[in-house]
Order: sequence, then C-alpha cells, then structure tokens
Amino acid sequence: MSSIHKAGTFVLGDRPTRRSGYGAMQLTGPRVFGPPRDPDAAIAVLREAVASGVNHIDTSDFYGPHVTNELIRRALRPYPGDLLIVTKVGARRGADAAWLPAFGAQELIQAVHDNLRNLGVDVLEVVNLRCMFGIHAPAEGSIEEPLTVLAELQRQGLIRHIGLSNVTRTQIAQGRAICEIVCVQNHYNLAHRKDDALIDELAGDGIAYVPFFPLGGFTPLQSSTLSEVARDLDATPMTVALAWLLRRSPNLLLIPGTSSIAHLRENLAAAGLDLPQDAVRALDSIGARPGSA
Repeated sequence: MSSIHKAGTFVLGDRPTRRSGYGAMQLTGPRVFGPPRDPDAAIAVLREAVASGVNHIDTSDFYGPHVTNELIRRALRPYPGDLLIVTKVGARRGADAAWLPAFGAQELIQAVHDNLRNLGVDVLEVVNLRCMFGIHAPAEGSIEEPLTVLAELQRQGLIRHIGLSNVTRTQIAQGRAICEIVCVQNHYNLAHRKDDALIDELAGDGIAYVPFFPLGGFTPLQSSTLSEVARDLDATPMTVALAWLLRRSPNLLLIPGTSSIAHLRENLAAAGLDLPQDAVRALDSIGARPGSA
C-alpha cells in the first residue's frame, strides 16, 4: 500500500480528493492515439492505482479517441464510491492524430454524451473545458459560448461540476462570471512556472489547480540540480519533482500519467517523501533560472 494519504486532500467540487492522483492519457497507443499494445497491462495499472489509494483519475474521451474511458470502465466499474473521474471536452482527434478544436454546441453535447456512455455513468462529476485557441499553450479567445453550453448541461443534471483547461487569467475570470469553476488545469511543473501567482490566487479562492505535464510531458524534466537532490535523498528525480509540487501549494492536485506499474509506484511515492529546506531551495532555483532545466 502506498503512502499517498500523507499528501492530504483538497476538496474538488464537493469531493475530498487525495492530492496524488493518476492521469490516464498514456494508456493509449503512440501519440495518444489508438489502443495500447497490451490492454490487460493498462487495466492492471488502473487497478493498481485505485488499490494504492488513488481516488482522482483524469481522462478524456478524445484520448484514443474513446480508448482511456473504455479501459477505465472495463478496469474499475462498478466504481468505488469515493472515486472521482474528471474528464474534459473541447477537442477532437483527426484521422492523422491531430488535435483539433471542437467548441461547437453540438460537438460539446456529443462529447459529454460520449464520455457518459464510454465511462458507463449517468452523470459526469467534473468536466473541464479544454481551450484550443492555442494547442500547446493558453491563448486568448472568448469561452462564453462553449462554457454556456456546458452550464446548460450542468442544469440538466449531466454534469456536476465544471473546470477549465489550458486557459489564461482573462478566460478564468470570464468563466467564473458564467458558472462556478472548481478547478484549473494548466501546464506547470518544477521548471515551467508561469502560473506561480495564479496558483496562489486560486488557492485563496478554494479552487484546485491541476498541473498537466507535471513531469515535463513528452519531453521529461532534465536538470542537474534535480538529479543531485534526488541522489542525496535516495529517490528518483521524478519522485522528487512530484514531491516539490505537493509542497508547492495545498490546492495542487497531481495527475502524473504512466502505463507502467513500476513508474506508478514511483510517482505515488512522492507523497511520502520529505523535502528538507536546502533541497527545496535548490529545487526552487530551477524555475528561477531560464534554460536551467
């Protein structure tokens, strides 16, 4: 059994959520497209995560597409009562695996129903609107129309809570004027710290911040400082990087993804890793030095 309870919980929507979670994106084939080579191994990872105490899984029906949600349903349904599955809409996949915007009303409605069907649930606990004005980074653009569609689906009882993904401060403010926003999911990690001030502001408002690519994404974090700290603590660099995030702010909820049980255990070990002050100072310096990661 892992020690993820040591990281505590944060209320996401109305659910106490353990701060060490799991992101299902890497359970698909290459480029987050198509099925995995070994579906049974993917199912084993999901079951191991829940058995280890994870009660927050991040997914989307455009992973695959449809692949991760179908795997989650096969692996975990009937779902544990405390399991929070968070999904997202706003994108679709092209035949060439491209990531394409899907912001139209009918596209969003269809995406919500696809998630409901493939997860095998009657209501989606949290749906993030993934903004696609910039595919790899936030870019300005109005989210009023798509968010209004999700707010209507929420009134219909198909969605309990709404969050935002890949967004700017302006879009967050616009979103909060339309409906309650329970979480923001943006790119953030030890080296990529553009949202430092935003995290603190959201914490003050009781809103969860869920960093995607917490370990660097498709280009894993590489830093001599990180490696030195990890060596001193007899831990792996990825465990240390996640432990730093857990220490960064109480509203950070982690969703590192992996298709390996060994790497899953390595990620979950971050909750039990105590970072001494000198290690924290060294790790803080990584984000303060451009090009140091």
